[in-house]
Amino acid sequence: MTNNPHISFEFFAAKTPEGKQKLKATCEKLDKYNPEFYSVTYGAGGSTRDTTKDLVLDLQQNGYQSAPHLSFGGDSREDVLSLVQSYRDAGINKLVALRGDLPSGIGSSKQLMHANELVALIREHSGDYFEINVGAYPEIHPEAESYSKDIYWLGEKFKAGADRAITQYFYNADAYFRFVDECAKTGIDKPIVPGIMPLTNYHNLIRFSDNCGAEIPRWLRWQLKERSDNPEDLVNYGIDVVTSLCEKLLAGGAPGLHFYTMNQWQNSDTVCSNLSLPTK
Repeated sequence: MTNNPHISFEFFAAKTPEGKQKLKATCEKLDKYNPEFYSVTYGAGGSTRDTTKDLVLDLQQNGYQSAPHLSFGGDSREDVLSLVQSYRDAGINKLVALRGDLPSGIGSSKQLMHANELVALIREHSGDYFEINVGAYPEIHPEAESYSKDIYWLGEKFKAGADRAITQYFYNADAYFRFVDECAKTGIDKPIVPGIMPLTNYHNLIRFSDNCGAEIPRWLRWQLKERSDNPEDLVNYGIDVVTSLCEKLLAGGAPGLHFYTMNQWQNSDTVCSNLSLPTK
């Protein structure tokens, strides 16, 4: 069993005043677990990116340790480095560096860069100031050439200076443990933290999973489908499933848990409470 596991929570950038208020309330509810950081997803270019930046700075100013997501995603090196510097100036010392996707309409004029290049750029600019988290895929990135090639690219991120990996969500603990074992065989010895997605909405989960390549076991897919017209039953069942998953992960030595909250505190809070995670 992992002692004092890493705990972190992820948000997407709320755009409306109501959404921002809801997000602050979520922070207040989850802060009792003393998370290492709250990460905020990144929108490349224009107002979406600025919304992320504004939220991150607001959280930091209100005493919540923030870890903004960063990607090239159509932005220039200069834009990314300017953003990195603004975060450093605000006292933020944790980042989540991802490859990202080009916004629609950009075309092929701007070359996508691998996340290891982004990590190297941050290290070149800021040395060891930032703790850099990167993405990992126990069930393998949907665009990966092969299982071994995906692990190779994770290794390249660590060689470039990443400190920790956070995985895509999954519901098969064996996939995670096998992935960690295979990474270790290649010399990867940095923490790989499981990403946890609470089960709250059947149709949204199916859509997200189809897009990102996360596998929903057939038995679980059918259990959720049967409960799709009864939200309360689905949520309660989902809490049991996710709590059991987290118990297996921590018992097996996972270094912590990273919750994809969808800007809602209730389900993540219940799972953390079920796990008897330490509170302030």
